Amino acid sequence: MRATPARALTGWALALLLAGVACQRSPPAEHADDASAAAKAPAPALAYVPNQRSGTISVIDTDTDVVLRTLSAQGQLGKRLQQLLVGPSGHLYVIDAQGHRLLELDTARDQILRSVDIGENAEGIAVSPAGDQLAVCVEGQNQVMLIDPARFTIGARIPTQGRAPEHCVYSPDGAWLLTSNEGSDDLDVIDLKAGKSTGVIATSGHPRGMAFAPDGTTVYVAQETANAVDVIDLAARRRVASIPAGLRTAGLALARDGSRVYASNGGAGTVSVIDPMARRALAEIAVGQRPWNPALTPDGRKLYVANGRSNSVSVIDTTTLKQIKQIAVGDMPWGVVIAR
Repeated sequence: MRATPARALTGWALALLLAGVACQRSPPAEHADDASAAAKAPAPALAYVPNQRSGTISVIDTDTDVVLRTLSAQGQLGKRLQQLLVGPSGHLYVIDAQGHRLLELDTARDQILRSVDIGENAEGIAVSPAGDQLAVCVEGQNQVMLIDPARFTIGARIPTQGRAPEHCVYSPDGAWLLTSNEGSDDLDVIDLKAGKSTGVIATSGHPRGMAFAPDGTTVYVAQETANAVDVIDLAARRRVASIPAGLRTAGLALARDGSRVYASNGGAGTVSVIDPMARRALAEIAVGQRPWNPALTPDGRKLYVANGRSNSVSVIDTTTLKQIKQIAVGDMPWGVVIAR
């Protein structure tokens, strides 16, 4: 094993003392450079994977693609975990659909800090661009709950016009909240200032995962029964295109510059790589069984995809467009969220 800079310096000083050298010298330049580089190196991005049936969260180091630890809050997370978000100070917000709760989890201590009752059948959660509001999609109640993360209380309940809202996404400017309504094949457009839905946008069939393009008005939506990714013009309030993907398209991840859309196809066991400008698929990559909600690393070099029926996470190199590894996780992983 290579010594760390601190150990290398200690060994060097000891050698000088043993040789009877009285004068002090500066450490070798290469050690100083190593120490400087180590101090500047960013912390590795971590992938968090909620495992629905295990009631656990796998934590993966995206540099090494190794599971660092498995969180369970001493078995108190419930056995139907849904979407999670990364909050401040190493905390996670996770939906426990079995216990009808939104939980705040301290990852350092693996301990539940707070919980709030959100009722039955919640699945999706999103955080506002300012970080001062959480939105929970409660598909069994046809409503969205807005939660103050500081007080951890429900501030508003907004009924949706569509049925079974599953995923939520904020517009980049924080003015709008969209819900994908799998029961009515449409999206609700919620005006957050007014606190109400202003209408719905029809989609091509069973909308699920969503992502905003960098322009702030174009939205990509996975369509599970249409086997496609819809392109939505939010300003015009309409669907402008449907891009063919694989069987049972469920989850989406978007490159930071908007140049690629990655769509997981639950029925095909693949990920479609889509050029949204050309509106066509560039490749289809085989992964595990029933891939669900994917996520990209901050540098965009790797894509992580939860394989719900394989109990694994696939790692895809976005340059070669090849699966480079499958990482074993818990029972029925819901998706992946990545943060530093």
